[in-house]
Amino acid sequence: MNYIWDVLMRARSMELNTKDIRFAPAATYSPYMELSLSELNASAPEQVVEINPYYRFYSIFRDLFAPAVEEDAELRETLFDLLIHFLAEIDLYQGMNRREYYIRFMMRDVAAGTFGARNGERFAELGQAEQEAVAENLLCLYETGEAVHLFKKAMRHLFPRSIIYANCEEKDELLIYVGREENDASRLRVGLVMDLFLPARFHTEIYWSRHFGIMDTDSTMRMDEIALY
Repeated sequence: MNYIWDVLMRARSMELNTKDIRFAPAATYSPYMELSLSELNASAPEQVVEINPYYRFYSIFRDLFAPAVEEDAELRETLFDLLIHFLAEIDLYQGMNRREYYIRFMMRDVAAGTFGARNGERFAELGQAEQEAVAENLLCLYETGEAVHLFKKAMRHLFPRSIIYANCEEKDELLIYVGREENDASRLRVGLVMDLFLPARFHTEIYWSRHFGIMDTDSTMRMDEIALY
């Protein structure tokens, strides 16, 4: 981590609350680095992150911690923390392109219940990376209309071992092998992706941790592990 935006990005990738991170001016720091970390190769943000405020923001902070200023230290430190959080958020937005903005708008709409209140509640239970994957595929659905392909892609993001089989010769049917034990979290994710991507005409059969048997495919023909179709 080298910059303040890197701290927030790393915290979000680890699903940490960025509000719990406090930025403080470092007592000693390198003039060539923005962060003043106790460990230079730290991979996770500390609760208190000391920074060199003059590395990029000299014009903002040059008078806030001048040597002659001693009063209202607590107020100035609190104001410093708020300003650095604000500047770090601006940094993050400056690194985004137009498509990333669209994905954020899609995430906001799903979470707000635009695609159904139930789906909004389900979406809120996902991690940050899962939410971004679902929103990106939903944006692609508006652009291309490839519902089944994007359903498969979204399922693969949430369940890396999942396999989707299409049986469209006689009827619109999808056989969904999830590759994970059935529990509340799995049902929530499968239900969300099915509601958002699958057209209503499709009939679905869901297989959780046990695959249905396929002749000449040994991995699906194990005793006591075969699901019936």
